[in-house]
Amino acid sequence: MEAFEEQFKTKAQGPPAALSTLKVKVAQKAPSKVNLIEGNKAKNLAITLRKGGRSPADICTAIETYDQQALGLDFLELLERFVPSDYELKLLQNYEKEGRPLDDLAEEDRFMMRFGKIPRLAQRISTLTFMGNFPESVKRLQPQLNSIITASMSIKSSAKLKKMLEIILAFGNYMNSSKRGAAYGFRLQSLDLLLDTKSTDRSQTLLHFISSIVQEKYPELNNFHTELRFVDKAGLVSLDSILQDIRSLERGMEVTKKEFLVQEDNTVLKDFVKTNSELLDSLLKDSKTAQETYGSVVEYFGENPKTTQPSMFFPPFVRFMKAYKQAEKDNEQRKRLEAQSSEKQAESPSPKKKEATGHKSPMMPKMDLIAELKKRQVKPQVKDGALEDIITDLRNSPFRATDGRRPAQRQDT
Repeated sequence: MEAFEEQFKTKAQGPPAALSTLKVKVAQKAPSKVNLIEGNKAKNLAITLRKGGRSPADICTAIETYDQQALGLDFLELLERFVPSDYELKLLQNYEKEGRPLDDLAEEDRFMMRFGKIPRLAQRISTLTFMGNFPESVKRLQPQLNSIITASMSIKSSAKLKKMLEIILAFGNYMNSSKRGAAYGFRLQSLDLLLDTKSTDRSQTLLHFISSIVQEKYPELNNFHTELRFVDKAGLVSLDSILQDIRSLERGMEVTKKEFLVQEDNTVLKDFVKTNSELLDSLLKDSKTAQETYGSVVEYFGENPKTTQPSMFFPPFVRFMKAYKQAEKDNEQRKRLEAQSSEKQAESPSPKKKEATGHKSPMMPKMDLIAELKKRQVKPQVKDGALEDIITDLRNSPFRATDGRRPAQRQDT
């Protein structure tokens, strides 16, 4: 048992320390700091400063000298939230006037003390943010303006598109000639109806038939879509948003110029204003051109530029071009299948085929229709009408050939 006591005996503990001594040691280890800034704001500021990766002195110096390389845009936007309020500035100034040591302040409060002494702090941060965002803003806005200008000019100046629309209108007026007065125009949205109207045997749409007419008698119009440029991109643009962004750039440039007038010796501001003022002027000119060309083409097609956005005006053209290309492909495929079928029938003619060839088609021959369409393309005296009404009538009672005389109008009973 003596061996057990020797190996497992407890060490003697010293006398208990006085409570006052412990308090002194704790106070020496963790001296309290003075906090002037509200707790949550100080906590968020500490997180932001750690993200910056620079000392408070370096951050403030970079703001004073407009050093864009030292401060990233994301950090500047975060820092802008911590511009001291008038109340916070007064607290910091009173603390300093009382002659109290700055070392007693918490780290965030010491930063705010230095931060708040920067002249025109809010304007400087706003200017730095504007300068950093300016190149990217121009890079984003310029292509959108270009697409609006190019698409608007190409649509209005396209002779082939104009001819295509004349053919569509003449075709609609011809098929409607016995029912109501001729239409002098149609809404762009009516182009979508060309796909909805099908032949009596449901084998093709009105657009397929028009495509075959164009292919046969107006082949030079087949590539009309090559004259329409950037129409798809223009349809994705919000012109109002672009103009609003450009006005924002104007305001930012004015603030930057005012800052430069206060600090004419600052080479960073001088170089920025000199280089980018001309770039902004060019962007402003393009924005006016975009408004003028877009307004002109919208009015040309009978729409209101104030209520018709590019997202409403351009997509009908995009859908029409896409549908027309598909109709061309479908027609080519149909021709190939018909040719193959004719070859097989030629190899083994049947009595049914001979009997079928002896009967005339109940539909008007295509050549007669083409001749009449050419006449109809000469602008006659017309009455108000709309192609969508014409096509609606055609769905209910498809046009059929007669003996060449205009049928009597139906009398309502």
